[in-house]
Amino acid sequence: MTTTTTLPIRLLDALGIALPIVQAPMAAVSTPALAAAVCEGGALGSLGLGNMSAPAARDAIRALRARTARPFNVNLFCHRPALADPAREAAWLARLAPEFARFGAAPPRALREIYTSFVADDAMLAMLLEERPPVVSFTFGLPSAESIAALRAAGIVLLATATTPAEARMSAAAGIDAVVAQGFEAGGHRGVFDPDARDECLGTLALTRQLVRELPIPVIAAGGVMDGAGIAACLRLGASAAQLGTAFIACPESDADASFRAALLGPAAARTVMTRALSGRPARGIANQLTALGADADERAIPDYPIAYDATKALVAAAKARRVGGYGVHLVGQGAPLARALAASDLVAALRAEVEEALAR
Repeated sequence: MTTTTTLPIRLLDALGIALPIVQAPMAAVSTPALAAAVCEGGALGSLGLGNMSAPAARDAIRALRARTARPFNVNLFCHRPALADPAREAAWLARLAPEFARFGAAPPRALREIYTSFVADDAMLAMLLEERPPVVSFTFGLPSAESIAALRAAGIVLLATATTPAEARMSAAAGIDAVVAQGFEAGGHRGVFDPDARDECLGTLALTRQLVRELPIPVIAAGGVMDGAGIAACLRLGASAAQLGTAFIACPESDADASFRAALLGPAAARTVMTRALSGRPARGIANQLTALGADADERAIPDYPIAYDATKALVAAAKARRVGGYGVHLVGQGAPLARALAASDLVAALRAEVEEALAR
């Protein structure tokens, strides 16, 4: 594939891939089968490990390696560890209690910090240094300088998500090899370093172009990109590659359940909302009865991430047990109406053809 600049070639060589396409590492949706199919197609497949323990993450890496010998990416959450607040958490559960009652269920007695941040997970770092995945990416912030140095010394390429030029500059200064420019259109959680700071809500194109002009390291554009035309537009702005997440959710290899697939491929996909109420951090997903529960919530009343997510997951399970729709955590971007239900290998092939056609015009 030809490109309009030399930057993509440099980054693709560093990542060991043929196509300027990264499959986003969507925790709870990405699977070894999905990532492997993407890798085999010449792009960079990814696993989301942020919701896993070190042993589970090791199993996922080895399952992926059993399916492909090509380079892949694994992603870690670097959020500020949660501060428990029993009073706030009890009040949040009381707010949700009527919804649990609708399904004949009781809310949890207490909420837990269900995910351990990579910044406090020595076991995860040790596992990564033993397994040595080719690429490791970070979201919600950066790990310690010592962790970055250890991973770099192990020969691992490092990526980090940035939603602002300031976050991107911090990433470059910390020794990150390439930055993922996450626009406000993107699905899933915002990669903001500080969820309590004012969000400038920069779109993918504006953010990508700013970072390309300012940074000494390559930029990967992310947010709202669903097809080859979108990828080509990002490359023409100077991005070295594009990262796509929502585009891969409808693939049979993803772990999305039937209700998620139906919502993604139906009219509901046309309306997404950004909400903090699902997990305690801003996240974009399909608007439904679950997202509506937090529409009028005071953000100060929402427990810290990921403590709030514990309540949401319990409510989702209660609704699913009664086969009630509209309560799924369906995290997608604004490009969701463009989703295609293709096998991952077929989608990567289609994206390649579309990029080549778009760049040839």
